[in-house]
Order: sequence, then structure tokens, then C-alpha cells
Amino acid sequence: PIWNASVGVQQMHLYPPMKLLNRLYLTALTLSSLEATSAFVARPHLPSTSVSLHGKKDSSDEVVQQQAFSAGSFIEFEEKKRIHVGKIDAVEHKSSGGARYTVIDSEGKKFNIADKSVRYSMACPNSPGQANKLYEEFISAQDTPMKSLQESLDVSPELLEMAWEEATEELDGEAHADLTPSSFVELVHAHAASAMEKYLTWKLLQSDMAHVFFKEIKSHGRIVAFRAKPRKAVDNAKDMFCRDQDNEDNELCFV
Repeated sequence: PIWNASVGVQQMHLYPPMKLLNRLYLTALTLSSLEATSAFVARPHLPSTSVSLHGKKDSSDEVVQQQAFSAGSFIEFEEKKRIHVGKIDAVEHKSSGGARYTVIDSEGKKFNIADKSVRYSMACPNSPGQANKLYEEFISAQDTPMKSLQESLDVSPELLEMAWEEATEELDGEAHADLTPSSFVELVHAHAASAMEKYLTWKLLQSDMAHVFFKEIKSHGRIVAFRAKPRKAVDNAKDMFCRDQDNEDNELCFV
């Protein structure tokens, strides 16, 4: 700096060196930047007792809607221990996420049921003519006697046992041999199952005779598949089945 005798030391304070000015300027700029940045720094989340107007929740509390059958589907359902068949007229979800259905049964009566009451579902064809035909067949099949089920599916007791043997051939260690109605029809008749064949097979595999060879597998309370039993269990079940007087003339007991 230049010394001025008339001002003396005071000039040093009024006009500080350029390096000092730069340093002070940079310091002020840095403090200003930090102050501005702090406005965008995330603050710790504090618990709140207020309720969101839009019902948003933390991911751990998020309500997941249950996957539902579509409106128009044909279903077999249980209501007060009675079995009905009908069409789903409307679908709704409760606040908990569970699905409920408004169903009109084959007699035109309306029911409001929970998803767990649905025992079996069948997609409705797009064509009105095909849809009406399938629904009439579905209604007729509900109370089909065991003998008629076997005839409709062309599945004899001997063929049922052969299907069990085929299903257990590839068992390895603790593996399970599970059959769905579709895979059962394909295994026995070597063709893709129709909608009615699937339903009739589902009913057949729940019969006492089928229980000799298979046990039911459930998902969400519904029977979805049938697991082949071990040979020892089948031998015991067959012996018990044939000891029953109601089954003494069943073809299975002579196979």
C-alpha cells in the first residue's frame, strides 16, 4: 500500500490490501452459500399425529388391494354352507384391501360375498352366444353325480389309478407330483382341456375315489391342485375305501 503522511495509519484501515479484500469476499460468499444450501437439507422426520387428507401411508403400512376375479366371471361359491353357481355382477374392495363381490346366482338371487367364499371361477367368453351356452352347462354340471362325471370325462377308476402312477413316476426325493385339472386332462386324454372339462375334473378329483390317490392342495382357501400320494398311503387308503359297504361294488376295488 502507498503511505500518505496526511492520513497516516488510518489509510491502512480504510483501504486494506487487495489479498485481504479477496479473502473477506470469498469468506462472505461461502457463508452465504452455506446459508442458502441449508434451506434444502433434509431435516430429520418427526412423528406426527395428523392424518393425511389423501390417506397416504408409509410403505410398510400401505394397503395392497387383493387380486380379484373380474365382473362377468362364472363362479361356484358357498353361502351359509350351501353351494351355488352364479355370475359376478360387481367387484369392490374394502378399506383393508379385501375383495367382495355382488353375485347373481342361477335362480336370479343376489348375494354379497367375500373373496374367500369363491370355490371355483371360470372366465366368461366374449361371445354372448358362447357365454350363455357355457353358463347353462355350468349350472347343469353343479350337481352332476359321480357316475356321470366319470362318463362325461371318460375317466374310469383304472384310468384314474394309471394317472396317479404316471404322476408319481418322476418323483425324486422329496419332490411332489401335483396335477391341476388342466394337466390331468392333458395327461389322461392328450389334449388341452375345455372350460367345462376343467370344472368337471376339479369336481371328480374331490371325490372319495380320487382321494385314494390324491390329496387337495389349496391356495387362499381354494382347491387349486391335487398332489399324488405316496404308494404306501395309496395302498392304505384303497383298503379303507373298499372296506366301506357303499364302495364294495366300485370298479376301483377290482383293479
